[in-house]
Amino acid sequence: MANTTQLQNFNINIKLKLSALWVSVMFCYVYGDFFSLFVPGRIQKLMNGNSGTGHTTPAMLLVYAILMTLPPLMIFLSLILRPKAGKLANLITGALFTGVMMLVVATSISRWMLFYTYLGIVEIIITCLIMGYAWKWPKEEGKG
Repeated sequence: MANTTQLQNFNINIKLKLSALWVSVMFCYVYGDFFSLFVPGRIQKLMNGNSGTGHTTPAMLLVYAILMTLPPLMIFLSLILRPKAGKLANLITGALFTGVMMLVVATSISRWMLFYTYLGIVEIIITCLIMGYAWKWPKEEGKG
């Protein structure tokens, strides 16, 4: 006797999909930075004022803080913005972070940073998915 019971598949709203993708990319960012603390000599370099992108300054830390405020904001903004604004915000922020991660991956290839390269590639895939979903934002039937 064949089992005819089908599991129900729910359609997930585009806003929830985008928000979940931003959560996913945030976890990759956090884990990558956390794991980098285990690289030999990394903590000493940080204590000596070398972030890996040059000498650490208060202004540089502020710039990084502002930049890294965008992905967590996108978790919320993806849910609350009107469709046109949400689409545009996800396309722009997704493109920005795809570019940032491409630079990071290109400059972090080394034996000890393979995990970082891997996470960077995953982040690029996720931000490309964000842009893809935003680009294909569903339209209401009967409306242009």
